[in-house]
Amino acid sequence: MAEGDMVRSIVKFLTHEHSKEREEAVSLLYELSKSEALSEKIGSVNGAILILVGMASSNSENVLSIEKADKTLENLESCEKNVQQMAECGRLQPLLRLILEGPPETKLSMASYLGELVLSNDVKVLVARSVGSSLINVMRSGNMQSREAALKALNQISSCEASSRLLLEAGILPSLVKDLFTVGNNQLPMRLKEVSATILANLVNNSGYDFETIPLGPDNQTLVSEHVVHNLLHLISNTGPAIGSKLLQVLVGLTTSPTTVLDVVSSIKSSGATISLIQFIEAPQLDLRMASIKLLQNLSPHMGQELADSLRGTAGQLGSLIRVVSEDMGTEEQAAAIGLLADLPERDLGLTRLMLDEGVFHMVIPRIRKIRQGGDIRGSRFVTPYLEGLTRVLSRVTFALADESAALALCREENVAALFIELLQANGLDKIQMVSAMALENLSQESKNLTRFPELASPGFCGSFFHCFSKPPVITGLCCVHGGTCSIKETFCLLEGQAVGKLVSLLDHRNENVVEASLAALSTLIDDGVDIERGVTVLWDAEAIKPIIDVLLEKRTENLRRRAVWAMERILRTEDIAYEISGDQNVSANVSMALVDAFRNSDYRTRQIAERALKHIDKIPKFSEVFPNTR
Repeated sequence: MAEGDMVRSIVKFLTHEHSKEREEAVSLLYELSKSEALSEKIGSVNGAILILVGMASSNSENVLSIEKADKTLENLESCEKNVQQMAECGRLQPLLRLILEGPPETKLSMASYLGELVLSNDVKVLVARSVGSSLINVMRSGNMQSREAALKALNQISSCEASSRLLLEAGILPSLVKDLFTVGNNQLPMRLKEVSATILANLVNNSGYDFETIPLGPDNQTLVSEHVVHNLLHLISNTGPAIGSKLLQVLVGLTTSPTTVLDVVSSIKSSGATISLIQFIEAPQLDLRMASIKLLQNLSPHMGQELADSLRGTAGQLGSLIRVVSEDMGTEEQAAAIGLLADLPERDLGLTRLMLDEGVFHMVIPRIRKIRQGGDIRGSRFVTPYLEGLTRVLSRVTFALADESAALALCREENVAALFIELLQANGLDKIQMVSAMALENLSQESKNLTRFPELASPGFCGSFFHCFSKPPVITGLCCVHGGTCSIKETFCLLEGQAVGKLVSLLDHRNENVVEASLAALSTLIDDGVDIERGVTVLWDAEAIKPIIDVLLEKRTENLRRRAVWAMERILRTEDIAYEISGDQNVSANVSMALVDAFRNSDYRTRQIAERALKHIDKIPKFSEVFPNTR
């Protein structure tokens, strides 16, 4: 009765629409499963174990059927193949129990099978909690075949935060690092070192652990100790791309953490490995290339000049980095590559010249415009960091305007100022708004040098001797701030580009860095070398005075206060504006108190400026009581 087709027929009844038939079928299978020989036959029927696992965990079956399905599965556990099928169907406890309690051969086969399963994060946590310590012990002391099975299983369960933390708490790290560094007779074959490197990368990038607190041995060295980092760098340079890319990912994780990045930076500097790491930018393997770019991007805030000097070398790595950015749009690799370029020192004129020669800025500009116009990469999850990087790279050309004619020519040719004005409106992208305002400050600083003053005709012979015969010509269309002919494209004039209102609207931004950059850009309209009084009038007409006063009163950062005090001193030089401010007693009193506070508590230069601002106010009638003499 239990042979062949009969068993398959019983299994079919497990899916019958009537519960009575299902109940009878599972009861019959339960009786048959008591025989070890028949257990193997039941498990060999396609779908039998999957159906039984579903019944055992069902909320809709009657209690008797659920109980019989569960007991049937317990009986089927006598066959290892059935246990593996159960694990594949999500019932892992039998397999985990055999890893813990089975004979050595069974432990090996179950661990090997576990390494091949695709597990959800919840299941990874269950496995790590149940058998993590056991697998780590096998990894430490088993034979090579057992160690391979344990490593592959540990690789499977190390890729989520909770499970990776459990493995670290179980003590996996010292043995893992030892396996990577060991050479000689006891070393792991390279294919297993690759697995070890993958596990280590998973632990570092997923666990959120502070690795400077985990000792690797009795000498209390840690993963970020100089000797250990040097060994990792040596392995990266002397193993194949598969292991190298994983170990680079380890360093990426360590340099992502603010608690360990400086230790890694120090070790890379002391090892002289900067050139070697940069050379991986040219690697043909995507994983290796992308890991190196991500690492260099993490390093750039701490050793940006060293990276810039290396990229300026003759080996062509800068060109390789540029090719990564230019080949496609919006990939993870591109976002990292453009981020690395953006993090390099912006005032390094030699690097800017090289980037001009390489055509970097001509490549960046159309990509920014395409994204802003709704190009086909808007859905990419890397579009925001990619656009941020593009904007920051483009902004560096504005730091070279006074020293590099090619930078000036490019900004005119591409109408860069208008592009940055458009980017001011990238709502929700604070860094892009901040960088755009900073670039506009640099561009606007050059406006007074670029504006074209009209050539006045000679007064003639009579006019030279008799001034009554000479009338000054009436010239219209001149910029009220810069005094000449301005445009947004040729002289980067903020007035001509209608940027003033957009910058004013950012003065109440929640991000103080955006506010500071916007205020700095607006301050170029009342700086030395322009008509300050008319610049103040422009700010008044744009309703900028109140937001500037608000910035002064809020004192969000010392830099913001310094800029606001400077701007207020310039504004208060215009008596009409000062009278307007004095019309509101609350505002005038608050301004006075803010300036007095700056005079008492800021740096020496800001105190001087605040004192001058208070003197401007003291000159106005009826203000002697509101604004006390500070001397």
